[in-house]
Amino acid sequence: MLPASIIDLVKNRLGDRFDDYLIPPPVFVTMGGEYIAFDLDSGTLTTRFPVLDKYLNPYRYMQGGMVAAAVDNTLGPLSMVVAPPNVTRRLEMKYSRPVTPDLEHITVIGRLVGRQDPQLTFSAEVRDPQGMLLARAKAIHWIIGDS
Repeated sequence: MLPASIIDLVKNRLGDRFDDYLIPPPVFVTMGGEYIAFDLDSGTLTTRFPVLDKYLNPYRYMQGGMVAAAVDNTLGPLSMVVAPPNVTRRLEMKYSRPVTPDLEHITVIGRLVGRQDPQLTFSAEVRDPQGMLLARAKAIHWIIGDS
């Protein structure tokens, strides 16, 4: 399925409530996020985010919180196409390697790994352009309101 259809899927899922949400989220746009691949059958979404100087910490690595924001900005859209509206309740990050400014971008692969209403469980991997693992994440989302 083409990544552009993610917004269409969210629109179909939300119906008349679509205009109540900011799709895509302004933070996704601000971070320069790009949808790369989406597979509804496997519950995966792949995104890409540029590594910008304004995201660097004093050590000249991408701030860990910005890496976590890239993960959250991947799992959030994925969660909206695989379940009713929900929020991140917990996000755990494990960093393996620093994200250095010589990398043009990072790639985040998000995956739905479990659903037991009202709880959703997601995992994510953050990789460099050559596929080297930089970080892993686990997230718990909570379905809110009426489905």
